[in-house]
Formats: sequence, structure tokens, C-alpha cells
Amino acid sequence: MTLRLGTRRSLMATTQSQMVADSYTERTGRAIELVGVTTFGDVTKAQVAQLGGTGVWVSALRDKLIEGEIDFAVHSLKDLPTKPDPRVTLAAIVARHDHRDALVGPAKFADLPTGARIGTGSLRRIAMLRALRPDLEYVPIRGNADTRIGKIAAGEVDAVVLASAGLTRIGRDVEIAQIFEVEELLPAPGQGALAVECLSDNADLISFLGVLDDPRTRSAVSAERSVLSALEAGCSSPVGAFAVDDGQTLNLTAAVVSIDGQQTVRKSAAGSPSESVKLGQLLAAEMISEGADRLMGEQSR
Repeated sequence: MTLRLGTRRSLMATTQSQMVADSYTERTGRAIELVGVTTFGDVTKAQVAQLGGTGVWVSALRDKLIEGEIDFAVHSLKDLPTKPDPRVTLAAIVARHDHRDALVGPAKFADLPTGARIGTGSLRRIAMLRALRPDLEYVPIRGNADTRIGKIAAGEVDAVVLASAGLTRIGRDVEIAQIFEVEELLPAPGQGALAVECLSDNADLISFLGVLDDPRTRSAVSAERSVLSALEAGCSSPVGAFAVDDGQTLNLTAAVVSIDGQQTVRKSAAGSPSESVKLGQLLAAEMISEGADRLMGEQSR
């Protein structure tokens, strides 16, 4: 029987979902049908930071799961709320692609003229980029990748910052002027990874979808998301985290930056991949002891 995969309708979302569908079919021979779903995040005109970010692209897909209209859903992992929903489970976390952020524009970040307008809907990116170059103007924008990049040609901004993995998936990586390394711009927890959700009581489907799971990606993003959860921060907060599981050790770095870019709490830790959640919790506790929770501010919650 054909499985129904729920996806947002944007080019980025359908491309990512088709990648997952193709991978599953290749491994199992089972057919997948994509089912487009419109979410609140797709129709509202409010900025992501104003929405709080968490779950605005997720809840409609979960509703379709509960109603039985789809069998499983694919999300960008960085969009998933950290608070568990007992109705659904993360059946698979697909091997992560590029975790980094990218600049699309006429020049590298350091070469942009003073006063250049940088478009991004992310408080994390604004705070961290402002710490590097406070002389630039950071303009809140939203929309799909094509819409955001189009604002450059329209003269609304001089450059935009987007996830490198997403640009590659939709074939627009040739327009990247610079990729930021994690030392410059720490990515959002889970950035570059895709999450596969289904109903938590469907044991057979959970088992079937498990062929898509990448254990090292799962341990890494679990640590990153654990930091976010322990900080009680939403996915639109100025929090970055990145972990690498080399098969023996899990190395985790996280940071919180004040929205004005003036203050940063950045910490690193290493531990066992089997204790990824605990590692993230311990690192977050260290960060809170140094005032990280106060740096996030009311506007990021």
C-alpha cells in the first residue's frame, strides 16, 4: 500500500520531502505519495520572531497525522518544538546535510559596505551577525527562499542569510557569496537535518521508517535541542548550537547572544553520544549560571 507523506507546499519543503520519499522507496521498494499541507506559518504575514517560532509550521502536519489523512510527515528539524507531543514520535532523523548558514549577495560579509542591509527573519542570525559587524543594518524579512533572494534584486535588501543546506537542495547554492563557519555564526539547533514523524502508537510504521535514521545525526541534534529546551528558548531565540558525533565522542558547542550583539555566553563540552540529552542539559546549566537566560530577552521568547 502506498504511504502518504505530509509536507508543507513550499518548493523547499516539497524538495526535502521528495528526497526522503525517494530514499525510502529506494531502500524498501514501497511507493510514497506526497500530500501538501498549508500551515499557519505559511499563511500569516507576521514575522517569525513575533510568532515565537515554535511549531508554526508543524501543528497542521501533526493534525493531519492525528486525523489519519497522512501516514507520516517530514519537517526541517530546526522548526520542531522541543517539548514532546505524546501523540507523535520522531521515527527517523535523516543524515544531516550542511549545517551552516550562507550569505547570498554581491560580496562576502566582510566586504559589504557600511550600512548595507542584510535580510533575515532569524533573531539568532541578527544577534550573531551584529556582534561581527554592528555597522550593518539587519532587516527582518520572511517568505520562502526564492522570495527572500528576490528582495535583493528588488532593492529591498543588499544581501540575505539562509541555511546552506536549503539553498543546495533547491539548486540555488551557486548564488552563495559566503558560507559562515560555526566560529562566526553558530547554526540553529538541528539545522540541516530532516525529521520524520508518525503516530507514536504505530509500531509497525515506526519500525519501517527506522531505515532512514542516522544514529550520529540523532545524537548530535538531540544534544543541540536539549540545550534549547533547558534554556526554555523557542526556535526563534538568539540561541545557536552545534554538535558532532565522531562515533566515540560527542562534541557540543552552544551560544546565546544578546540581540544587540554586545554580549555572548558561549560554552563547549564533550561526552558520550549515548548521553547526548544530559550533555546538552549540563551545558545549558553552565550557560545559565553565566547569565545566558537573561541575554535572550523578552522579544525572543
